[in-house]
Amino acid sequence: MHLPYPIATAVFLALIAFVIILGFTAGRWKSADLHSIEEWGLGGRRFGTWISWFLIGGDAYTAYTFIAIPALIYGAGAVGFFAVPYTVVCYPILYLVFPKLWKVAQKHGYITGPEFVRGRYGNRWLGLAIGVTGIFATMPYIALQLIGMHTVIGALGIPGHIPLAIAFLVLAAFTYTSGLRAPAMISVVKDLLIYLTVIVAIIVIPAELGGFGAIFAKIPPAKLLLPTPPAHSTGAYTGYATLAFGSAMALFLYPHTTTGILSSSGPRVIRRNAALLPAYTIMLGLLALLGFMAVASGVSTMPQFADGFKRFGTSFSVPALILNAFPGWFVGVAFGAIAIGALVPAAIMAIASANIFTRDIYSQFVTNASAGSETKIAKFFSIFMIIGALVFILVIPNTYAVQLQLVGGMWIIQTFPAIAFSFFTRFFNGWALLICLAVGIFTATYLVTLNHFLGSLYFFHILGWTIPSYIAFATVILNAVVAAILSPIFNAILSDRAQDETTALDYV
Repeated sequence: MHLPYPIATAVFLALIAFVIILGFTAGRWKSADLHSIEEWGLGGRRFGTWISWFLIGGDAYTAYTFIAIPALIYGAGAVGFFAVPYTVVCYPILYLVFPKLWKVAQKHGYITGPEFVRGRYGNRWLGLAIGVTGIFATMPYIALQLIGMHTVIGALGIPGHIPLAIAFLVLAAFTYTSGLRAPAMISVVKDLLIYLTVIVAIIVIPAELGGFGAIFAKIPPAKLLLPTPPAHSTGAYTGYATLAFGSAMALFLYPHTTTGILSSSGPRVIRRNAALLPAYTIMLGLLALLGFMAVASGVSTMPQFADGFKRFGTSFSVPALILNAFPGWFVGVAFGAIAIGALVPAAIMAIASANIFTRDIYSQFVTNASAGSETKIAKFFSIFMIIGALVFILVIPNTYAVQLQLVGGMWIIQTFPAIAFSFFTRFFNGWALLICLAVGIFTATYLVTLNHFLGSLYFFHILGWTIPSYIAFATVILNAVVAAILSPIFNAILSDRAQDETTALDYV
């Protein structure tokens, strides 16, 4: 087998082998009984500030982020920078909301967001709906990590799907044995490699291209700024703003990010991370510039990259840029960082989904599993999630994975009223929240279907104005308004306040 980049491939495979070994040995770190689901699925809630910083950052900034954000900048221009304000807005939400979740969860033994909601409203059907929404939103997210890894494997010229399948089957194995400790330990390596790659890239590539002024001079003006709105329309401005704000509302509702937060050692650790995590936003802003660098370098016109762009589209822009700019050993480091950036979040996503399946579905609707058996169930379900995502990506075209992840993001934000509002008020009724969750999911799915799954913005026509909005943001506002209208009615005829397992002091 001829490999076009032998040195890069050797370095890449060495890094992957290193983190796999690290994953298997992680079970001995902070040693504990991994037959306990709290130890296996949450690391015993013992991760301090720095491990939590790496872990939560590893949750949020994935391999697909590394590939997709510069690719969006490369193809669409300035609108792709929505990811930067979005990752600024989400941290105040983290600071205000999630220390309360940790405190309540630790007191009552909750290990998932749906479990908290079930305890708050005494409604296992609401907990089931939120849990199922989280699992269905997570499956295509895992598949997207596979797409990111597949892109760099393809860029190295490694043929077929066998290397991808082997990597994720090994991932399933060390997730089964080591639980959350494995991605927590690997996330340190992953994030250091990504920071190294980005810092080197933003120094070396502009120097090769004549500086940032020369780079921006080669970018079409239309891609540098959002277009001016036409008459009687808010144009791209509201689309950009609602996309950023809606994405921020959704980020920490995903099961994997909630799991990373609950694995912290306390509320102070979460608040510190809300202050420290914006360092990742700086990195993301620099990473996004790689999209413009790819345009300026002209990699899409280079014959050696023609097949890559044909196979992977604009997602190939970053791998092509790195292959063109760096020697083989550094290409191996950069591609290794991206691939490890797929393994870490995929492992956390599988563990988080397994926690939900065990506590909010199996134990509530099948049988009340013992402490030992629920961990076994969670372990097997984590393998099911990883293998399911692998089969999904091998059988179904990548376009469908991207479309389903688009829908998944619109679904997960619909849990915002039931989760986030519940830390500050008991005004809402569980049955009203369940109905409104269904309304939000149905409306979001309907609107994205009208868009033929081709975009996340919908153009609303209100009082003679055309107002583009992120579908998820518009529908969660509808969700919250209807919940506020229905809750007093349900509280009058079917109050559930006596079923609240928590007390007002839990939220102080």
